[in-house]
Parts: sequence; structure tokens; C-alpha cells
Amino acid sequence: MPIYEYKCRKCGRQFEAFQGITDPELKSCEFCKGRVDKLVSMTSFSLKGSGWYATDYKGKNPSLAPPATLASSNEERVKAEGFLNKVNHEQEAVINGKKDD
Repeated sequence: MPIYEYKCRKCGRQFEAFQGITDPELKSCEFCKGRVDKLVSMTSFSLKGSGWYATDYKGKNPSLAPPATLASSNEERVKAEGFLNKVNHEQEAVINGKKDD
């Protein structure tokens, strides 16, 4: 069952909730009953077996990889970090009452 993170707009506490994928989002804080927002967080999902980064590529010398591969993977990482930063910033604005949906 997935673990979702929430942050309360009233007391500011962050907490986790075990919820099924089809379960509705939580609406209130489990501590103070204030309104909560669902947070976007990094996954703990990991692929195992051969053919994946962790098993086949992690320990190899990056200087042996083709330059285009390094550049595109770095660009993708920068894009992903930028996206997560933007989403987290927007969530903070909503939580702090600076933006309302």
C-alpha cells in the first residue's frame, strides 16, 4: 500500500498516511483537524535485477560513457530537480495561504 505525505496548513506538521491508490485524499490533519495538502515526494521504488543502473552501471567509470549520454542524463536530472523544486515551492505557497486553488 502506498505511503502519502501530507502537510497541515494550520499547525504545519507533516505526516504520512498509508492509503490505497483509489482511496480519497485526506482533507484534515490527524493532529489538529486543520486543512491538509498532499505533498510530492521522492519515490523509494527500486528496480532489481540485471540491466538497471544500480546493478550494471553504478560502479563503472563515467569517463567511458559517451558524452551525449552524460549530457542528456545530466539535463534530465536538472529538469527533474527543477520540476520538484517548482512543485514544492507552489505547495508551500498554498500551505502558507499565498495562493488559493
